[in-house]
Amino acid sequence: MLQAYQDVPYFLKDFITYMEAIRGKSKNTVKEYFFDLRTFLRYMKVLRGQASLDDFEEISIAEIDIDFIAGITLHDLYEFLSYTSSERLNNANSRARKVAALRSFFKYLHVKAKLIDDNPARDLDSPKIPKSLPKYLSLDESRALLENIEGNNHYRDYAIITLFLNCGMRLSELVGINLRDIKEEKLTVIGKGNKERVIYLNQACMKALDDYIKNERPHEGIKAPHQNALFISRNKRRISNQTVQHIIKKHLKAAGLDDTKYSVHKLRHTAATLMYQYGHVDVRVLQEILGHTDLSTTQIYTHLDNEQLRKAADSNPLSEL
Repeated sequence: MLQAYQDVPYFLKDFITYMEAIRGKSKNTVKEYFFDLRTFLRYMKVLRGQASLDDFEEISIAEIDIDFIAGITLHDLYEFLSYTSSERLNNANSRARKVAALRSFFKYLHVKAKLIDDNPARDLDSPKIPKSLPKYLSLDESRALLENIEGNNHYRDYAIITLFLNCGMRLSELVGINLRDIKEEKLTVIGKGNKERVIYLNQACMKALDDYIKNERPHEGIKAPHQNALFISRNKRRISNQTVQHIIKKHLKAAGLDDTKYSVHKLRHTAATLMYQYGHVDVRVLQEILGHTDLSTTQIYTHLDNEQLRKAADSNPLSEL
């Protein structure tokens, strides 16, 4: 358990353990929930006149007891969401995540731990999230990105970007790949909620991985417990999320692409969009490839790109009048 989880009330630590060990939530999700709930409890102390906003990040929540929690109302929850919107400038997505954390936390206290008689978050509404089309690289931009990978660790970086653009995997999935996860043309990854899925590797992926393993991946001196990791850093450890993000930004710049507009996750969007638009992949197959639990999450990739929309408009027989 992270050191940050130590100076907190016992019921919050129990909730964190429950979410990770019983519900199977990923470490990243659990960490985000913890930070959201810590922010919430700090704000509750401010709201009760027990602390000041001036030193908000230093407010201790260690002494909060269950009686304090039992006194929290639905109105308090909306006060908190208003604060995160107006003062902390959280967008709708961030506030929706906080709502999810609060719902799970109070449901656990009420139903599982039976520490409170009422659940104030039961009727808590989540903010409406505006629908927007995902940003992605065009086919030509994707090719330019791959063609401009040079310098040290060329084979490693090329393999990383090739996997992102062809397989649509998440950052955590790529970083977590072990050598034994690759069997012929199949790659096994661990996705959200520790769910395992198989990704089929095409010829480009197989060649990129083969070139990297033969030419660049070190076979000696790798520090324990990283010996089985596929992608290794210069420090002979499993490559980190931050290093991969730096790699992507570096090569985006080298290809003349906007590294502030695109990111690792945008490469996942790119893979999904290219598969749908050029491969005519069925949306349910795409759902399996991406590891989405809900089909509605995958359906954002059924959009049409701007060029298709322009051509549709130009095809109107009244367009030239």
